[in-house]
Amino acid sequence: MTPAPARSRSGNRATALRWARILRELGHRVSIEVAHTGAPCDLMIALHARRSAASIQRFHQRHPQVPLVVTLTGTDLYRDIQTNPRAQHSLELASRLIILQPMGIEELAPHLRGKVRVIHQSAAAEVKPARKSSRSFDVCVIGHLRQVKDPFRTAMAVRRLPSDSILRVFHVGRALSKAMEQRATAETRRNPRYTWLKEKSPGQVRRRLARCHLLVLSSKMEGGANVISEALALGVPVLSSNIRGSIGILGPDYPGYFPVGNTAALTTLLLRAETEPDFYRELQRCCAERKPLVDPTREREAWRRLLLDLQPEPGNQRLS
Repeated sequence: MTPAPARSRSGNRATALRWARILRELGHRVSIEVAHTGAPCDLMIALHARRSAASIQRFHQRHPQVPLVVTLTGTDLYRDIQTNPRAQHSLELASRLIILQPMGIEELAPHLRGKVRVIHQSAAAEVKPARKSSRSFDVCVIGHLRQVKDPFRTAMAVRRLPSDSILRVFHVGRALSKAMEQRATAETRRNPRYTWLKEKSPGQVRRRLARCHLLVLSSKMEGGANVISEALALGVPVLSSNIRGSIGILGPDYPGYFPVGNTAALTTLLLRAETEPDFYRELQRCCAERKPLVDPTREREAWRRLLLDLQPEPGNQRLS
């Protein structure tokens, strides 16, 4: 169950498609829906405690004995479950709660923590690491243009770079409002270091990322951004806002964090990555150490263990 419709290129849809593939590889039949249709099943997995709340409640009312797994997104963990009654009710109804990095458990009430399982989002290096340009230092920003992503922070940061910098920013993602579209278009026109590439296919995004020296994630909140997994798989170092969703993946001692919304701090990190080889190599080393977290076999094994955990006791009838 995902609120992201078919053909959407949102993170929720990408996660649903990847998990469906993993579950099929494990021998199960899977359907992806945006709203619960009432079809019988042995298990429901819902992405988003708030946005899937209606389907979660409907499913539980119809099949109270059937396992229900709820996956918590960034806006769930770091906003909605604090104040939204429907999101909070989804947590209570869930048999298990999935979080995408271990720091997320700190946001949950103690009585819910026994339900939690951590499943890191995986990424396969489906494109070969590409040769980087020697004439420019290329930075990728990947994410749809919406407020929670703080999408123009990198564009603002590179305006402050010295004139001899060779750094360029390529921003991939769809504008989710007319105002965002107009701002991205204007920024591309007036900022010679910034290019908005609009929305691209997943393959095009990975190829662009592979050609870049660096990924910047400037979000105000994330549950565990899959784009970081993609960067780790491709060997592309990351600069990230110091949000819990990124710290849970990259580790508390990672040297590439900047305070949320702090343009000057991001400018400093970008310049250091471009001009200080030792700093750039340290980012590479730290990311290489975290790469095993995003191995697809690790994610598949986590799902295999979770499904075994949810199987009925021997002698009980099938869940459906």
